Amino acid sequence: SSRAEFDLPEYSVRRRYQDFDWLRNKLEESQPTHLIPPLPEKFVVKGVVDRFSEEFVETRRKALDKFLKRITDHPVLSFNEHFNVFLTAKDLNAYKKQGITLLTRVGESVKHVTSGYKLRSRPLEFAAIGEYLDTFALKLGTIDRIAQRIIKEEIEYLVELREYGPVYSTWSALEGELAEPLEGVSACIGNCSTALEELTDDMTEDFLPVLREYILYADSMKSVLKKRDQVQAEYEAKLEAVALRKEDRPKVPTDVEKCQDRMECFNADLKADMERWQNNKRQDFRQLLMGMADKNIQYYEKCLMAWESIIPLLQEKQENKWQVH
Repeated sequence: SSRAEFDLPEYSVRRRYQDFDWLRNKLEESQPTHLIPPLPEKFVVKGVVDRFSEEFVETRRKALDKFLKRITDHPVLSFNEHFNVFLTAKDLNAYKKQGITLLTRVGESVKHVTSGYKLRSRPLEFAAIGEYLDTFALKLGTIDRIAQRIIKEEIEYLVELREYGPVYSTWSALEGELAEPLEGVSACIGNCSTALEELTDDMTEDFLPVLREYILYADSMKSVLKKRDQVQAEYEAKLEAVALRKEDRPKVPTDVEKCQDRMECFNADLKADMERWQNNKRQDFRQLLMGMADKNIQYYEKCLMAWESIIPLLQEKQENKWQVH
C-alpha cells in the first residue's frame, strides 16, 4: 500500500477463515450504514464438492481474495481501522482480545438505536430496492439449485462414460477387422470424458461461487435496508412525541435532529452502495455468462472434434469391405 496510515508498503500475514469472519463482524459493527461484502459460506454441495480437496481450498481462497478486494475498492470501508489491523497485524489474536474500540462503540450505539420502533412505510425508492432484492435472490436461488443438480448429473454421467469407454477397448481385443475402429471409439469417449470433466470443474469452481456470493450479497443489502428502516422509524416516533408535547418549543430538540442526521446518512450511504453494487453485479454477471457460454462451446467443439476424428477410420473400413466383396 502507498497510503499514509500504513507503516510499510508491503505486509505478509497468515489468516484463517475465522479471522475473515472477525473482520466482517467488526466492519458491520463499526460501519452500520454501509453494505459489507459477504464471506463465502461454509457449505459443501454433497456429492459435488469435497471440502478437503485442493480444488475446494483454491475456490475458497479465490472467494476470500474477492472479499478483500471488495473492501479495498470501497471508499469508506478501505479506511476502516479493523481492516488496517487485519492486513498488517502479525498476531491478530492480540487485537481480538482487546476491549471495544470507539468505532465498535459507535456500531453498538446504532444497534441500540435501531431497535424498538416500527416503520409505517418505506419511501418508494427504498421499497423498490427491497422488492428488487427479494426477486433477485429468489431467481438466483432457483438458478443455483438447478445448476447444482446439473453438476451432480454431469458427475454421474462422467462416471458412466469412464466405464463405457474402456468396454470398447476390451472388446477390440476379441475382434480382428473391427479392432482399430473400436479402439478409436474408446479413445473418442475418453476425450469426451475429459472435456466434460473440465466443464464440470469450471461450473463448480467459477459459476456456483458467483451465484452464492450474490445471493449472500442480497441478504447483506436487505440487512442494511432493515437498519435504515429502524432509524427512520425512530425518527418518526421522536417527531410524533415532540408534536404531542403541550409546551411550545422554538425549535426541534437536538436528539431529533441527530436522529434525522442518522437517517439521512443511512439513505445516502445505502443508495451509494446500491449503485456501486449494481455496477459490480453487471460486470461480474457479464463476465460470468460470457465465460459460461465459451466453456460450453469449447466442450461441444471438443466432443465434435473427437467424434469427427474417427469418421475417416470407419469410412476406410467400409471401403475395404466393399473392395473385398
